[in-house]
Amino acid sequence: MPGGPRRRATAVLISGRGSNLQALIDAAAAPDYPAEIVLVLSNRPEAKGLARAEAAGLPTRVIPHHAHATRPAFEAALTEALTEAGAELVCLAGFMRVLTETFVTRWQGRLVNIHPSLLPAFPGLDTHARALAAGVKLHGCTVHQVSAEVDQGPIIGQAAVPVLPGDDEPALAARVLEAEHRLYPLCLRLLAEDRIRVEGGRAVIQDPPEAGTLIMNPDQERPG
Repeated sequence: MPGGPRRRATAVLISGRGSNLQALIDAAAAPDYPAEIVLVLSNRPEAKGLARAEAAGLPTRVIPHHAHATRPAFEAALTEALTEAGAELVCLAGFMRVLTETFVTRWQGRLVNIHPSLLPAFPGLDTHARALAAGVKLHGCTVHQVSAEVDQGPIIGQAAVPVLPGDDEPALAARVLEAEHRLYPLCLRLLAEDRIRVEGGRAVIQDPPEAGTLIMNPDQERPG
């Protein structure tokens, strides 16, 4: 739109149902949102998120990881597809493949992920069960830049939810997922607006939602 903000071309990588993809699709539908989804790519042809993308009229690609003999070969195919789509930013949204240092370096500072815990607590899998077993009172989600070390990149934003008496894994997971759907679009906005710089391994937000705030509760704060 003439005179409007430049919309950064963004690809979203998925492996499953694509609920966070849907949150990004909904956010990007606003004409003033600074990111535009130009490709939804999955390593699994059965991923339900592909139907979400098609329903929104977005381009999709499937690159099965098992069709490539090595991870570098698979990632070369990913990079080719991302480059062809003109992607400037890449969002991992339930993309269940560990990426090599070569790929991460290629997209350094432009590659982000959402993880269902308050990192550095509970990296990896089964986060909700582990949080319940540990007896934590707060759980949540984290959007971070991707580094070569899994779930250890600079943290852009976090959203906390309470762990309630009687919670089981599905109940806690549902509460965290709702927070994810609100946090990820906020953090992609910050990235697309070039409001993130990394200093000493930490992400620093320029003009944060509240002065000095790096932890974002989506119920209370909105980037403006």
